[in-house]
Formats: sequence, C-alpha cells, structure tokens
Amino acid sequence: MTHPPPDLHPAWPQLRTAGVSSYVVSFADSLSEPANRAALAFRAAVDRMQWAGLEESSTSLVSTYLRYDPAWTDHHAMRTRLVDLLTTQNWFEAPLPEGRKLWHVPTVFGTDLAPQLAETAKAAGRSEAQAISEVTQNPLRVQTIGFAPGQPYLGELPANWDIPRQTALTPRVPSGALTVAIRQVVLFSVSAPTGWHHIGQTAFPLFRPDADQPFLLRVGDEVQFKPVSRDVFETLRTQEPLAGAWSDPLP
Repeated sequence: MTHPPPDLHPAWPQLRTAGVSSYVVSFADSLSEPANRAALAFRAAVDRMQWAGLEESSTSLVSTYLRYDPAWTDHHAMRTRLVDLLTTQNWFEAPLPEGRKLWHVPTVFGTDLAPQLAETAKAAGRSEAQAISEVTQNPLRVQTIGFAPGQPYLGELPANWDIPRQTALTPRVPSGALTVAIRQVVLFSVSAPTGWHHIGQTAFPLFRPDADQPFLLRVGDEVQFKPVSRDVFETLRTQEPLAGAWSDPLP
C-alpha cells in the first residue's frame, strides 16, 4: 500500500470491514493534516471511479467510509478494488478534491454574543487580540461534517490551542456560534448544547433545509473568519442573505 510520511505509523492506511456491506479505509488513528488530506482525496478518487454497486461514501477526520450493495458486487471484489486503488499513489500527498471553495465569513468576537473569548484566550496563552488574530489569520479546512446537519469541524489551529473541552456543558449556543477546543473550530449549524468554548458569533446560514443545496459547506472547503464590529454584524445579519459571507474558488 502507500507509504505514509515519517510522522505517521507505517501500518497506515488500514482497510477494515464495517458490517456485511461496508469498508472503512483509515489513514491514521489521530488527526493530522496528511491523514485528513488522504481521506478526502481517496474518497474523491473512489467517487470518480463510479463503481457499480457502490451506494455511499463519506469521510470522517482521517477515514473514508464506503457502503456497497452485495447484490451488485461481493466482498472480495470490493476489497480487491480498494487495495488496487490504494496502491496507485501516496494518498498522504494527494491533491485535495476539485471544486473546493474558500468562504469568507464575517464574525464578531467576544461581547455578550460570544462570552467565553477572554477565558479561552487565557487558556490558549494569548491576549484576546492575539487569540482573534490566530483564529482568523489563515483559512481553516473543513475536515469533516457531522453531529448536526451541515456542521463543520475545521482546523487545525496552532498547538497552543490544544485546550480541552469544558468540564460542564453550556446549555445552548445559537446557530452560527464559533467554538473551539482541541485545536479545532466547530461552527454550529443549529442551536445546541456544547462543551466547546464559545468565542465568536456568525450569522452564516450553514443549514438551509428548503434550499436545493441545504448544506453550504463541503468537506475540503476552507473558511476564513473576518472580524467585524457588533454594529456591522447586526447590519449583515438583517440585510444580507448569507450574512455578508462570500466564496472564491480554490485551485
């Protein structure tokens, strides 16, 4: 199979069964940029193959899940296809999927809308201004989508953001909440309880159930948060269909 970069265990990737008609291809047992890249690239390659009988594909942070119809293909045949594809290149260095977008998302940090900025910045060893700068200075990749409809996990932040989740739940954060923990950002698509730290607030409509494409973000997309004042945020929230967010195509 493919050769991983030096910082990953040589046993990767691993191909495992999941029930009677599914496989999971894992590229690591913990998150890293190469492993996430490999999972996204491998899924895109499988989708391009359009294998008869393949009914579903998805990715987690470091794995690709594939489900097939046993009436169309058997277990051994699907395994052979996957092994053959895995050996075609080094997936840890593969190009990311085509058609990705870079989203620019206006965000208000702190205030009563995102009340945990100060304590979270302190946990990360930064001032509030430094914390905002580190979260916003570079685009963050959508590594996976889950937990709620269209809800992205983005990352990674610098190592000082490897802060744990809270020991107690925040009873509820609103949709559009920007939360952080363990070097990742979760942007909430619906209002929900959370153990993540609420440091920013957007009005980005991630989940639009009545739209032709109900999820705005796709895995592999990138998001760059743009700090705005509370007044600008309130104006965008009431006057703009995407709350001031816009996207550019990525190469």
